Amino acid sequence: MEESWVNSAEQIGADLHLELSGPGGRRAALIRALREAVRSGRLAPGTRLPPYRSLAADLGVARNTVADAYAELVAEGWLTARQGSGTRVAERAEPLRPAARVPVKVPPRARGPRHDLRQGTPDASAFPRAAWLASYRRALQQAPNEVFGPGDPAGRRELREALTEYLARARGVRTEPGCIVICSGFAHALRLLFGQGGGGVLRGPLAVEAYGLGFHRELLTAAGVRTAPLPLDEAGARVDLLDRERGVLLTPAHQFPTGGPLHASRRAAVIDWARARGAVVLEDDYDGEFRYDRRPVGAVQGLDPERVIHIGSVSKSLSPALRLGWMVLPERYVDGVLAAKGEREAWASVLDQLSLADFIVSGAYDRHVRRMRQRYRRRRDRLVEALAEHAPRVEVTGVAAGLHAVLRLPPGTERSTVKAAAWQGIALDGLGTFRHPETDMPAGDGLVVGYATPSEHAYGAALDALCGVLPPGEQRGPASG
Repeated sequence: MEESWVNSAEQIGADLHLELSGPGGRRAALIRALREAVRSGRLAPGTRLPPYRSLAADLGVARNTVADAYAELVAEGWLTARQGSGTRVAERAEPLRPAARVPVKVPPRARGPRHDLRQGTPDASAFPRAAWLASYRRALQQAPNEVFGPGDPAGRRELREALTEYLARARGVRTEPGCIVICSGFAHALRLLFGQGGGGVLRGPLAVEAYGLGFHRELLTAAGVRTAPLPLDEAGARVDLLDRERGVLLTPAHQFPTGGPLHASRRAAVIDWARARGAVVLEDDYDGEFRYDRRPVGAVQGLDPERVIHIGSVSKSLSPALRLGWMVLPERYVDGVLAAKGEREAWASVLDQLSLADFIVSGAYDRHVRRMRQRYRRRRDRLVEALAEHAPRVEVTGVAAGLHAVLRLPPGTERSTVKAAAWQGIALDGLGTFRHPETDMPAGDGLVVGYATPSEHAYGAALDALCGVLPPGEQRGPASG
């Protein structure tokens, strides 16, 4: 009869799963199981085995049975035993190697791009590991016991208080902790607000900018929300064309992807429209921290906290891997969003929330943002300089802020340029990718180039490769700040 055992936490030593089966009694079965575990590589050379009494208790055998099995395997050279060091797998006991496999040729694209110039991601190598670890340790040491139970769907109070102060100071947001709900990012916020099939806190139709993330439009469509595109010009979205929609989604700090802030007169106009219509403004604070050649632009939410839902995250400033964002809500929406979220936090790690709260309160977040603002500005400048030298007719727009630039191309060349870039191992996006399918706004060919994604040592080569695939010719198209 076959038996399977796993060490209990109360025993001393590492867990060791062994199956005792076959003829010859327990001792022979144990020897076979240990030998096979070493031979297969499941027990690596140098691995310390559990003491006799621990393994004997877990397997339900006599202590002497384990001692005899260890002794025989030591004699055979599978194990070593030294006073004070315990019994270990011998260093020379190499596992069986699997049969050689015929190598499979993988297409170049499957291995990933050589040069990643896609928008939307920060430099992963710049994550502030030491400072984050310090915040994580402090948060863990100071965390009350309740932290290790079910999480509050609103988010930890510590983080909501830290965000209240930070957003007021850095973005001009007016709120209080009770009106902030933690989420995992902008897409999660949309799911909570609109639900599925129109059963959310908000309902459509919803006006959106004529250029934006297709993923967000698809998410809204899946929720039964019709989106109406607003044209864009040098002053941002044409909010004067808003009609009977129940809300509008904007990226007012830095329009994505064309660039430039929403003009002050249009900020005021969209608030007037929302008040008159009883509508709501959804403010996507897309890379609002990163500005280079202009004065800070405050959040639209500051103009009317009861008409604007301000949504932000750390996906651009720190890392999308943290999965931390927030909604600053008018009070009337808070209960509905919490009901949609459920009774327990199921998305954002509570320990990460506490770590971010400490990271903000300690000043580490401000220091990191300032440091990255300088780094990304240098990268932006290198991009502009490289294009001026190698592709002087290419017009670069949308570079006063953010983590990407738009390169305006001659009419009819966008698709071929994106294809040529892919052949050279360059990952980037064509401007048309972000165009709303129902807009009648005149189309312009272009590339959306993210200059934040590559690591420092890889950025120069990525710029050289980019300049090598750009088409010649006079450029057309209005610039945006």
